[in-house]
Amino acid sequence: MAHTLPELGYAYDALEPHIDARTMEIHHSKHHQAYITNLNNAIAGKADLEAKSLCELPGGAKAPSGDLAAAIDKAFGSYDAFKEAFAKAGATRFGSGWAWLVKKDDGSLAGCSTANQDCPCMGAAIAGCDGTPLLGLDVWEHAYYLNYQNRRPDYIAAFWNVVNWDVVAANFAK
Repeated sequence: MAHTLPELGYAYDALEPHIDARTMEIHHSKHHQAYITNLNNAIAGKADLEAKSLCELPGGAKAPSGDLAAAIDKAFGSYDAFKEAFAKAGATRFGSGWAWLVKKDDGSLAGCSTANQDCPCMGAAIAGCDGTPLLGLDVWEHAYYLNYQNRRPDYIAAFWNVVNWDVVAANFAK
């Protein structure tokens, strides 16, 4: 199966004024598409790999079901404490990378960050953290530089205005 660029489900300008339309367009249609193209090229001709989802490629774990809000409170103490931990993971990532909310094999939640294009699905030995991604924030400069320049913490603060928690909860329930 060839991986394809998912539709955003909303217009590039839908996140204004927090995240600008041009950044969204460049990030989605250029950067995200390049990753998908590179993934398809890397697995081309390898039928066993072509048939797998992204998380199945590095052996991602299946997540147990549960209530997202209770799990956040249990793991972080409160929603606000989670937001602080997530923001810190993104703000302190040196260089390019991602901040993540992941679900561990035991059903607990954790926050972490990965460098460059690494993903928690790749496992701790490769990515520095592991788990099933529930929520990710791109902290590469191209994700925010046009609007926020070098103010990554401001970009991270704006991110909370556009998180679709229904989608995160659905990810958690899978």
